[in-house]
Amino acid sequence: MSDLPLGLPAEAATVLRLALDQERKIDRALEALGPLRGRDVLVLDADEEELARMSAAGARVAASPAAVPLAAADGSEDAIVSRWTGFRAVDPDAVRDADRVLRPGGRLLVVHDYGRDDVSRLRGELEEHGDWTRRDGPLLTNGFRIRVIHCFWTFETVEAARDFLDGSFGEAGRAVGQGMKRPRLSYNVAVYHRTRGGVDAPAIAAGTSAAS
Repeated sequence: MSDLPLGLPAEAATVLRLALDQERKIDRALEALGPLRGRDVLVLDADEEELARMSAAGARVAASPAAVPLAAADGSEDAIVSRWTGFRAVDPDAVRDADRVLRPGGRLLVVHDYGRDDVSRLRGELEEHGDWTRRDGPLLTNGFRIRVIHCFWTFETVEAARDFLDGSFGEAGRAVGQGMKRPRLSYNVAVYHRTRGGVDAPAIAAGTSAAS
C-alpha cells in the first residue's frame, strides 16, 4: 500500500500506519517541496486513506492506479506524488511521462526509504539504501534532488513495539526489539524532488532535517 513502506497483513499494517511518522514530517516535507495545498495533485498507486488525508490537507487530489501516470492528461497536474511504490527503477521514459502530465513549474515528489536507521536493521540492505542515494544513482542522474527526513515508528510502549516487531519480522524483529529502551525506532526517508524539465532547488544533504 502506497502510504506504507512495506506490505504487511491487515492487522499489522494498521499498527504500522498508526506508528509511522506520527509527527507528519513526511507530509510537511511534501508540502514544503510542492506545495500541494490548493493545487491539483496526482497521487500514484494511492489508497483511499492517503487520498482522504491529502484532501483534508487542502490538495485537490486524483489517483492513478499505476506507478507511472500513463493515462493522465497532458498538462493536467501541478504536482505528482509517489510514495514507495513508483519510480523504483527510474526510467527516463517514466520521467518524461511525468513531465508530460505536469504543468509548467509542476513538481514530481517521490518518497523512498533512505536507510542508515533502526528500520533498516529489520529489512536488511535494500537498493534504495545505497545506489539510489548516490550522485551517480538512478534518481539523482535523472534530474532529482534529495531531501532526507528523520522520522520514527512510535508505539505506545516498548512491549507493544516488541510484539509488533516479533510478529511482523521474526528473528530480526526480536533482535531489534530486545535492544529497545524507548518505544520508537529511527526511520529515515528520502524525498526525491524534481521540477518539470529539470530542478530548481539546492540539494539537502543526508543528515539534514526537512523544513516544516
